[in-house]
Amino acid sequence: MVLEQIYSVEFLKKSPKYGFLLGMAYTIFAAMFSLMLFSEDPALVIVGVVSMLLMPSLYQISSYYESKAKQHAIGVWNVLVNNKQFIKVYIYIFFGSFIVFALFSLVMPAMATNHLFKQQVSVMAGGATTAGGSYFSIPLFKDLFTHNMFVMTICFLLSLIAGNGAIFMIIWNASVWGTVFGVLGRNTAVYLQAHPGIIFFLIMLSVFPHVLLEISSYIIAVVAGTMISDAMTKENIMSKAFAKVLASNLLLLLCAIGVLAIGMIVETYVLNNFTTYKTIIQLSSRALL
Repeated sequence: MVLEQIYSVEFLKKSPKYGFLLGMAYTIFAAMFSLMLFSEDPALVIVGVVSMLLMPSLYQISSYYESKAKQHAIGVWNVLVNNKQFIKVYIYIFFGSFIVFALFSLVMPAMATNHLFKQQVSVMAGGATTAGGSYFSIPLFKDLFTHNMFVMTICFLLSLIAGNGAIFMIIWNASVWGTVFGVLGRNTAVYLQAHPGIIFFLIMLSVFPHVLLEISSYIIAVVAGTMISDAMTKENIMSKAFAKVLASNLLLLLCAIGVLAIGMIVETYVLNNFTTYKTIIQLSSRALL
């Protein structure tokens, strides 16, 4: 890819933050490409094209870290430290793609957004809910944790089968969250006659902590599954080398579950106590009436 000549894999490993620009550039290109060739229903095509463009770089990075996994001692701290750069690359790519979807949804007319991101908007129809009445709700936490544990399991299983092909799930989440928060910001701004950028900023102040934790859990699960998948193609599954990679990445998967649990605690608190966010959701609904 052209951008890979500018941002080599070695450069990306040393400076994961440039994954943000890669995520933005590929998402913009994918949106233009999909509109030209698949104008009737471009939503999922955009996600697929971004994923396809990212896979060569991600494959090279995962191969590097899979080979390193055989050289390190097994332990919670070790597996997190040894894979942190790979995890960061995924996180920055996610937010690069996320911000493009959010900005498109903020500035485009409602009809254009509903057409371009039809699949993502349909998720919103059954999505944004509010809670209230208590400081922390155990039933709400259980619902959130159960749902997102299912999504994380899908991410892990897909990465076991397709390796870095699981980037599709990460970009899909970027497209859904970016579109939903962008639409919420635009609709509320229309209702209040305010600047959509200000409303979007308030939304991000409310949701960023749990969005970061939630997507990090998905990404850690994807990294764990990808490393095991790579090892299965390169090592004898009865060898000590494979056993070490397997043990390290199952431990990494447990870390992902822990991160998800913390994220759902934070999200439960936000939905129960952040009146600004709940008000934005309510006003966005009124703007559609």
